[in-house]
Amino acid sequence: MNSLDIRPAGPDEFATAVEWAAGEGWNPGLDDLAAFHAADPDGFLMGFADGEPVSSISVVRYGEDYGFLGFYIVRPDHRGRGTGIATWNAGMAHLGDRIIGLDGVVAQQDNYKKSGFELAGRNIRHTGVPARGETPDPPCEIRPVAADDFPVLAAYDRAHFPADRSGFLRQWPLPPPGVRRTTLAAVAGGAILGYGTIRECRTGFKIGPLFADAANVAGALFAALLATLPEGAEVSLDTPEDNAAAVEMALKAGLRPVFETARMYRGPAPFLPLDRIYGITTFELG
Repeated sequence: MNSLDIRPAGPDEFATAVEWAAGEGWNPGLDDLAAFHAADPDGFLMGFADGEPVSSISVVRYGEDYGFLGFYIVRPDHRGRGTGIATWNAGMAHLGDRIIGLDGVVAQQDNYKKSGFELAGRNIRHTGVPARGETPDPPCEIRPVAADDFPVLAAYDRAHFPADRSGFLRQWPLPPPGVRRTTLAAVAGGAILGYGTIRECRTGFKIGPLFADAANVAGALFAALLATLPEGAEVSLDTPEDNAAAVEMALKAGLRPVFETARMYRGPAPFLPLDRIYGITTFELG
C-alpha cells in the first residue's frame, strides 16, 4: 500500500466522498454537506495516497458519549490494499469510547460485529411517487419552522435522538437561503407535537426526520410535506421497521420498500421512542 495520509477533510474536499456515495447508489441530498459538516467539523475523514483521495469515513461526535459512523467508502482501485481498515481504525479512534451507531447494509453485519457492533433493529427505505388524495384536516397547526422555534425544536429533537445535536439542527431545519430543504412543524398551544424535513436529492426527494407524538400528527405532517413536491416527483422515507404505523403510512401513500439497513451499535443501544419516529434523519448521520 502506498503511504496513506488520513486526516479531517473540509466540505470542499469531502464533496468527493459525496460523489462516491452517489456512485454507490446512496442518492445523497443536493445540499446535505454544510449541515453534515456543522455537526462535527473534524468528523469527516479522508485518506489520501500520493495526494489523491482514496477513502472516506464520517465519524460524527455528538457530545462526550455518542457518535455515528457513515460514508465508509474506499475507492474501487484501492480496495484490498489495507486502505479500508486503516481508514476505519482512524475513524474509530476519533470516536474513542463513545457509544457508536451506524446504518449498515445488511450483508455487512458480520463484519461490523467483528468490531463490536450489535444489531438493534432495521430501517426500511420506502420509495415511490406518492398518491395524491384528499388531505384530511390536520389535528393541529402545520407551519414552517422559524428561527424563534429553535429552543423548543431542539428540545423536541433531543427526545427523539440519543444526544444533543444543536450544531446540526441550526442548519438542517433552518437552512440558509437557496438551500433545497423545507421543515414543517406541528404545533398546538405553543407546543411542538412533531416536525419533519423534506429535501431534494440526486433523484427525487427524501423526508427525514419525521418525528411525531401520534400517528394522526405524523400523517398530517407527511401529507403537508408531500404537498410541497412537484407533480410526479419521487420521494423516499426511511422508517424504523418496528414502527408499524410508520410502515403502514408509507405503504398507504403508494411507497414501496426498496432496501433496508441494519441499525447497529457498539456499546449499549440507546433508548429511542420508535413509536414516535416515523422517519429517521439520514443513514449517514443517524
